[in-house]
Amino acid sequence: MLDLTWMVMVAYLIGSISGSLVLGRLRGIDIRLMGSGNAGGTNAFRSVGWLFALLVVMIDVGKGVVAAGLVPRLPMLFSAEAAFSGPALAGACGLAAVIGHVWPVFFGFRGGKGAGTAVGVVAVVAPWCIAPLVLVWVITVLGTGYVGLATVLAGFSLVPAMWLLAPQTPVPPSLGALAVALAGLLLFTHRGNLARLRVGTENRFDKIRVFKRKP
Repeated sequence: MLDLTWMVMVAYLIGSISGSLVLGRLRGIDIRLMGSGNAGGTNAFRSVGWLFALLVVMIDVGKGVVAAGLVPRLPMLFSAEAAFSGPALAGACGLAAVIGHVWPVFFGFRGGKGAGTAVGVVAVVAPWCIAPLVLVWVITVLGTGYVGLATVLAGFSLVPAMWLLAPQTPVPPSLGALAVALAGLLLFTHRGNLARLRVGTENRFDKIRVFKRKP
């Protein structure tokens, strides 16, 4: 049990390394004081620019990959056999990293919304879910211009994709639980976006919309 605890804690600490906040400090800015106030890639793009946002997304996705793909292998470096392994351990470490991104211990527990880190985790533990996730996100953004809505719907797509598209069955219950947990967490972190969407005040990328209502 101790090995599971320390690996999950390491994954959480990795998740707490917020790309936008680390890069922002190097530039002398706090992204949480700009734009929407969120420490994520979308606000980074709107407030600072595409290059800054790209670096932020790369860091956030990368820490999800490290947490789910490398942290579970750490016992091998010490010639130790972990009591927990496989999808359950990778999923637990991955979820801990996403939680660390949302509530980072290094930045007063005020982080981003977890989407980028979640993508990195999914790419490791369930790569067959990446295509439908990206497809749902792109279609929604191009159709509506709402990034928050697109992220929530993409998160929901994880749940059916986890079972329906898996190359091998049965799917480990731990992966099913991870899909539900990530979808629920993304819904929670984007609740403000959905509330603004209901009242018509949500930010929209009109320039990238393909289908626009004619005046």
